[in-house]
Amino acid sequence: MTELRNVEQELVRFRGRLFAAAVFVLFGFSLIGARLAWLQIWKHDELSTQAEANRIAVVPIVPNRGLILDRNDIVLASNYSAYTLEITPSRLKSDVDSVIDELAQVVEIQPRDRKRYKRLTEDSKSFESLPIRTKLTDEEVARFVAQRFRFPGVDVRARLFRHYPLGETGAHLIGYIGRINQAEKKQIEEWDEDRQANYKGTEYIGKLGLEQSYEDDLHGTTGYEEVETSAGGRAVRRLDHHGATPGNTLHLSVDIKLQALVEDMFGERRGALVAIDPRNGEVLALVSKPTFDPNLFVDGIDIDSWRELNESIDKPLLNRALRGTYPPGSSFKPFMAMAALNTGKRSPNTVIYDGGTFQFGNHTFRSHGDKGLGPVDMVRSIVKSSNVYYYSLANEMGVDLMYEQLSPFGFGRKTGIDIDGEVTGLLPSTEWKRKAYKRPEMQKWYAGETISLGIGQGYNNFTALQMANAVSTLASGGQRYKPRLVREIEDVVTHERKRMASEALEPLHLKREHVELVTRAMYGVTQEGTSVRSFIGAPYKTGGKTGTAQAVSIKANEKYNAAKLEEHQRDHSIYIAFAPLDAPTIALAVVVENAGFGSDSAAPIARRVFDYELLHQVPSLEDMALVRQGKATTPVGKPRPASDYLLPGVAAPAGDARVARAPQ
Repeated sequence: MTELRNVEQELVRFRGRLFAAAVFVLFGFSLIGARLAWLQIWKHDELSTQAEANRIAVVPIVPNRGLILDRNDIVLASNYSAYTLEITPSRLKSDVDSVIDELAQVVEIQPRDRKRYKRLTEDSKSFESLPIRTKLTDEEVARFVAQRFRFPGVDVRARLFRHYPLGETGAHLIGYIGRINQAEKKQIEEWDEDRQANYKGTEYIGKLGLEQSYEDDLHGTTGYEEVETSAGGRAVRRLDHHGATPGNTLHLSVDIKLQALVEDMFGERRGALVAIDPRNGEVLALVSKPTFDPNLFVDGIDIDSWRELNESIDKPLLNRALRGTYPPGSSFKPFMAMAALNTGKRSPNTVIYDGGTFQFGNHTFRSHGDKGLGPVDMVRSIVKSSNVYYYSLANEMGVDLMYEQLSPFGFGRKTGIDIDGEVTGLLPSTEWKRKAYKRPEMQKWYAGETISLGIGQGYNNFTALQMANAVSTLASGGQRYKPRLVREIEDVVTHERKRMASEALEPLHLKREHVELVTRAMYGVTQEGTSVRSFIGAPYKTGGKTGTAQAVSIKANEKYNAAKLEEHQRDHSIYIAFAPLDAPTIALAVVVENAGFGSDSAAPIARRVFDYELLHQVPSLEDMALVRQGKATTPVGKPRPASDYLLPGVAAPAGDARVARAPQ
């Protein structure tokens, strides 16, 4: 048979294909070689760094939060370690609810835990680890660890928790911490790089009070450790370690035993008290009632507790000392007297006839029970609290002159206290009214509006802090300070204490004889005036002034009748005071909401505060009640020692408070 194949042609074709394959293989190896050269030579340093970074994990070490102590080194805020059961939603293989149901068979999970977890997920991202249970017992930890394989995405972690050992006592001034929410995360992202880096791994931040205002001091410095990890992410060994530095310790000027005493005296009533040392501006007590337990917020408050606090008619979350504003009532009169003396509108001997009412146009301004006091001079106008005297004075001075004279005392101004949340209050003027209202007819100031300002009513609205600050300025003869809660900041490493001195403001130029006249009149209030019953038998001299402030407006020419009003609509009880008379070491303002006359509720609280501060003893509540009811003229029982009103395990103060608080 004849061979039909063209061998030569097939060989040529084969050689061509072989050459093409060789070129392709050579080109492929060239690419691989070039890639190896690129990776091994040109990209060596960069890739080596990345490989090292994948091998080494940098883990932040969150610092212990700084302590908060009162002036006697009683702990108000501390930390403790506990185990938490946490869920990372993005790592779960089934829905969260079914996982929680299974977990509940291993570890007890209450309905409030589920509600709190749901609340946390609303403010967090799916890859964040969130606690479903906190403060696990050792037995609960052991039970879960034995079943851990069943729950991918669930783990037990050791966490530091903030603890407020005194619970509700001082909650508004101490504040609390809570988990960082989305809004706060965005705020942190706007910080500079160093400050952002210091919050790596931090999950909690100050939310209120001193915890918020002194966040930078309390937070501390975040540490880190470098850990070598396997390809699966498991830690193999620790390469480097830089420990965290705990936050600094705050030493307050507040006496928490005095704070507890006042909160106890308020009972279930609403109100506020602020006590200040006039010599240096240190705040001795800052009370707002009702209060709340800040421990509820530490690991996320449950919905039921939040609703109870947030929807309560008593508003326990409102810091009444800083944010509650009240007409000062007759406690405003000593400052009106100072304004009259400074401007020459009245001399001490000017006599005004108090017939019980003051007529302005067709409107009648009334006194207490329409009872007149007859002829009154300046001292008697304060001692007996003459409304007519100050109606007349306000009419003579006018609103703008009153604003000019009273604003320097701090009325209608923020005091600058070292805690966030303070409101401005309102001391009216014609300029204020023009800016406050849009309609032209409402922008005009009417002369009749001035009259009630003289007795601390009308547009006047001040905080308890402003009133305490004003009486402190008056008692010190015009010396002014920015009130301060933090006395010292202690460096946790060196233990050096930085004194946080109150900033001295430019003093008011008050004439000594004017101050002595007004303070002597305020002393008269405690001897023959409206607060005499509260200060019977006091072995020290004190000056004060009661006030009764309207909570709701009463119709023109209509008499006030508390019995016809709801409890929340009745007048507030107010008292301002200082002691001792000649060299004051404490000045205060008390507001008891809807409690009627200042002499009935507010003044007795002031008496017991002074007894604690100056004598270290407190008359019994029963004896003071008898005095107020007119059934006794002096405290009949033996005064209770201050220790009866103190906290468990806390000793009564020793020595003289006046010596202990000498300016340094």
